[in-house]
Amino acid sequence: MSLETASRAPLTFTRHVPPGAYRLLAAIVLALALTFASDVFPTWGNLLNVLRQTALLFLIASGLTLVILTAGLDLSVGANVALSACLAASVIKGAGSPWLGVLVGVGCGSLVGLFNGTLVTLLRIPSFIATYGTMWILTGITYYYMGGETIHGFPPGFRQFGIGYLFGIPIPVYVMILFLAIGTFFAERTVWGRQVYAVGANPEAARLSGVPVERRLLLVYAVSGAMAGLASLIILARINSAQGDLGEDLTLPAIAAVLIGGTSLFGGSGTVSGTLIGALILTLVVNGMNLLQINASWQPLATGVIVLLAVWIDIATRRDTD
Repeated sequence: MSLETASRAPLTFTRHVPPGAYRLLAAIVLALALTFASDVFPTWGNLLNVLRQTALLFLIASGLTLVILTAGLDLSVGANVALSACLAASVIKGAGSPWLGVLVGVGCGSLVGLFNGTLVTLLRIPSFIATYGTMWILTGITYYYMGGETIHGFPPGFRQFGIGYLFGIPIPVYVMILFLAIGTFFAERTVWGRQVYAVGANPEAARLSGVPVERRLLLVYAVSGAMAGLASLIILARINSAQGDLGEDLTLPAIAAVLIGGTSLFGGSGTVSGTLIGALILTLVVNGMNLLQINASWQPLATGVIVLLAVWIDIATRRDTD
């Protein structure tokens, strides 16, 4: 850039501020606003409930983050949660082994993820179509398997996974922190993680650079499925029952959390920690609307507006940097 061009360029200080800082600030401002708007919001019990809900949403969205980093999408996570939970519930009740149920739940989720990855890499089906088809397949299998029945009543030890506390903090929050650390380390500190970003930024350039694109895609879809399986166990332990429609309302909020957290739909940009902030913002919005007794019909509208705003900011930011 010449000196003359530089002199005409507008001064800006925002480029030096990490994008995640704005989202964290938005979460803080939202929490402060709810503190003044509702006497119930700042109570310890409600704050723990917010953390618990955030943890569940984050676990589903964290694996989905890796998929979206590759410019893909996994629309089957909700149906995956339902099938994994129902199979795990059957094993826990039938075999009397919570640990075997845990293995079945996570294993089922991982296999579904690998199936999605195979559709995308081997059959070259666009991820939107592939995972949309998988969603319906899993839904049909789950409803057929359950036959309209409900499985309920699990061992107290297993239920602690969803409703238990450690030092006054819900156990799912500790699980969230653990996988936040693992996900952040994987995405930002490992060769495989950097390759995931490369695939999302430019898959052809990544392939020419020696990145095994297909294997990395298989990996991220498998991780997304495994995290859906893990989340299914926490839901199962918390509500103490499993039925065919268990995960119907989970897919879109998980995608929303990823987008609100700053991960680009175009791939190659985003962080797992940003997804945590996105999950927190979404949970605060829903919690605040419940506390303020706003009609539940407005919650999807509010979520949609927030998602559109997040995507618009992403597109505008990319346009400015091009």
